Amino acid sequence: MSDPQAVIRLQFLEEAEDYLSTIERELSDISQTSDRRSTIDLILRAAHSIKGGAAMMGFTVLSDLAHQLEDFFKVMRAGKTLEKPLERQLLHAVDQVHQVLQLNRQGTEPTDQWLEGHIHPLFGSLRDQFGEPQPENDLALLSEEAGDDMRSLLFESEVEGCLQRLETVLQTPNHPCLREEFAIVAQELSGLGQMLELPQFSQFCLSISDLLEQPSTDVKAIAGQVLKDLRHCQALVLTQQLNALPDQFVYRAELADAIPSIAVGEEVDIAAEAFLPTGESTSFAKPRTAVSTADLRSGSEPGLTVAQTAQLEFTPETITTQTINPPSSASDLATDVSQVRTVRVAVQQLEDISELFGELTIERNGLSLQLKRMRQLLQTLKSKVRRLEQSSFELRATTDRAATAVPVSSVVGGALNSWQQSFDILEFDRYSPVHLVSQEVMETIVQIQEITSDIETNLEETEHTGQALNRTAKQMQGRLTQVRMRPFADLVNRYPRMIRQLSQEYGKEVQLIVNGENTLIDRAILELLADPLLHLVRNAFDHGIETPVVRQSRGKPATATIEITAAYRGNQTVITIQDNGNGVDLQKIRQRAQLMGLDQASLEAASDRELLDLIFEPGFTTADQVTELSGRGVGMDVVRTNLHQIRGDIQIDTQSGQGTTFTITVPFSLSVARVLLIEVSNMLVAVPTDAIEEIIELNPQWVLNSAGQTVLNLDDTLIPLLQLDQWFQFSRPCPPVSLDGVPTINEPIVLLINQGNNFVGVKVDRYWGEQEVTIRQVNSTISLPPGFSSCTILGDGRIVPLVDTFALLQWIQNSHTLNRLPLEPTQSTAYLLPPQETILIIDDSINVRRFLASILEKAGYRVEQAKDGQEAIDKLKGGLQVEAAICDVEMPRLDGYGFLAQVKNLDSVRRLPIAMLTSRSGDKHRKLALNLGASAYFTKPFRESELLQTLRELIQINHS
Repeated sequence: MSDPQAVIRLQFLEEAEDYLSTIERELSDISQTSDRRSTIDLILRAAHSIKGGAAMMGFTVLSDLAHQLEDFFKVMRAGKTLEKPLERQLLHAVDQVHQVLQLNRQGTEPTDQWLEGHIHPLFGSLRDQFGEPQPENDLALLSEEAGDDMRSLLFESEVEGCLQRLETVLQTPNHPCLREEFAIVAQELSGLGQMLELPQFSQFCLSISDLLEQPSTDVKAIAGQVLKDLRHCQALVLTQQLNALPDQFVYRAELADAIPSIAVGEEVDIAAEAFLPTGESTSFAKPRTAVSTADLRSGSEPGLTVAQTAQLEFTPETITTQTINPPSSASDLATDVSQVRTVRVAVQQLEDISELFGELTIERNGLSLQLKRMRQLLQTLKSKVRRLEQSSFELRATTDRAATAVPVSSVVGGALNSWQQSFDILEFDRYSPVHLVSQEVMETIVQIQEITSDIETNLEETEHTGQALNRTAKQMQGRLTQVRMRPFADLVNRYPRMIRQLSQEYGKEVQLIVNGENTLIDRAILELLADPLLHLVRNAFDHGIETPVVRQSRGKPATATIEITAAYRGNQTVITIQDNGNGVDLQKIRQRAQLMGLDQASLEAASDRELLDLIFEPGFTTADQVTELSGRGVGMDVVRTNLHQIRGDIQIDTQSGQGTTFTITVPFSLSVARVLLIEVSNMLVAVPTDAIEEIIELNPQWVLNSAGQTVLNLDDTLIPLLQLDQWFQFSRPCPPVSLDGVPTINEPIVLLINQGNNFVGVKVDRYWGEQEVTIRQVNSTISLPPGFSSCTILGDGRIVPLVDTFALLQWIQNSHTLNRLPLEPTQSTAYLLPPQETILIIDDSINVRRFLASILEKAGYRVEQAKDGQEAIDKLKGGLQVEAAICDVEMPRLDGYGFLAQVKNLDSVRRLPIAMLTSRSGDKHRKLALNLGASAYFTKPFRESELLQTLRELIQINHS
């Protein structure tokens, strides 16, 4: 077995262990659950996943046992009551399966003797009690759970067969029944669409059938596009993207010409987005679609939400040493792990390794980006080779026709031998120099095809290696993170003694309860949590807990409790400090705030949450006197400040007479984070996903003005809305953002941010996706602007600032309080740093593009390039902002005339000045371009000064 296979098998065993944990957990809680069917469905899926994966990986015993468990769960789902003895026996069976998994992890299989002693009696007893699953159980399972799977099944079988039949027909030149075959398939698929309740697909097939019934329809011309569109529909159904199904077939000549014939069994390229799971679709339904960050994907693993990805990458394991007891005859299979060998490593060495891993993450993202670009270039190369092959055939045909149209002697270029003269040109081939050149060209094309195929094979292998590298790097990240972590007990193990001493000193009876002592926390975070957590515990003891006499007078136990809990939530660590004391006196907060100069009317109108937020203001305290425990004028504001340094937050919840709960959230790691890449005022910034509560498509009807403030009416709740572009004003203009591909959401959206106890909406221009990035500190004597804490580096080397949402919102709030307006560049600065205008060059010749780019850049313009009209349209639709365009006329895919026509139909660039630059100097070409909306027309060669002058005038006219 090769090493990659061994790695995959071990990865599966780790996945199977998670599934077994799910089964064990859900079985233990099944008697208390209110939704028994959903619980059993979850257990069934886990057992089914183990069964199928183990069989594929070659773990036969594990697969067989998982299969038996699946049968038991099917019977349970059909209504079998699970009594306590049977539940314990079933959990014991899960334990035995876990032991088999551990043996497989050690590279061995359980012996027959061990199976006879431990497995067969137990599973035999369970089978006697559960019985065999009935066929109707499987049918019920299929009908209830399959849902859209029936569509997928038929589209993978029936529809695939029809499409393969059409592919076979297309490979037969001049097929006599081409029209009939396509018509029959269209009618069959239309009926299938009606049966599966796919009206759009059914109507689409009917439109094809209607088109084929028209005698004037050129079947050969549309056949390729019909097949490609049907393949696209198949992919949409298989990925459950039913809303994207077309309902009418529209013939596009330029697309049909570019579609090659598809050989039987050849892999058909389908857009990569079609293979994303439904939750990862980059299309957003309208009106308003509220999407949590857990549903978004820009650089995550396919099929995983943000929360799932975070758990997969960051959830630590509590490593325990466990000895498996196999039978004595197989004692050689066991591994003695009762003693774990350890080694001391300096913390600085771990920090250095972490820094190196951060660089590895950046380089890994760069490798993924380069592979993506290589794949795009390869697709372009293959398209060019196909076009070259077609030209080769046309050249050969032209040469052959020319050979038959001239005298024999001229073909060979000289006198004929006597025996050659006895044959005419149809009886014996003659080869002229043109034939020889043509033959050499065709052989070169074949060699290019072979090289292209080799490049594709090597690229696929490199992509597989890159995927393996990503998986290994993520596993390495998890292991490295665990090494950097320390148990929560290291921080709180001294608290019980402290509470006992304080109780004796102040005459209070307090019991400290600590949950989650084994929760692992990053060492750096743990160190920074020490002071805030200690202050909160002492604060709870001093402010929250009453004396035993007071507690008994209120009907409470004399002994109070302070409970500290540490746990994981997604990619965050959550720590709660809860007491059952007196709670926070809100009236006392009002009185203290009034003494500090706050308006009494505002305090009376403030909500409880707004009053509680005052606790975190600098210098605020409700203590009547200064003690060693509290009341020194510092504390809660320092707690929040320290937490924000590690991208953490704190919230407070209190009930009068019942107690108070402080909830601290901190990131799982400080070195790596998942971020959303957003664009504001041509500036790309990164926002941590854990700071975003929800992403909402902006509906202008929801934006209101209330008391002079812009708010968002979301589900009848008014939320302050910040126009972030008003605050991202810098003295130097930012060039338009240009990344590979198009934005995930190419329109304004709102980021819903939880600011303490309130929500704030932040409007941004575009959303470019989500990535896992390495965080880098900026070491400079010049401080970062307000609201920015650090930066990250993308795969293309671009440095992107990381937003500190709390600091940014606080700065904006303080600016409003002080009646400051958003920053604007001064006249002198704006004069010294004029905005750089962008020109789009569209030409299929790279040399022409480079020549024009050098001229324009020398004149002070910024240049974007496109190799044809279609690429230019894609860039403009993707958000590229330009002041003018210079376009050729004759280009592949989409020529200059087609580009003009499409631009005038795009509202965002309808007024874009476009100057045509071509070698066609005839009035016919000029008039057609001007009629289509061209602003100017130049012929090659051109005068540089005239082109630049005209370009400047066009831009000025467009801006006026």
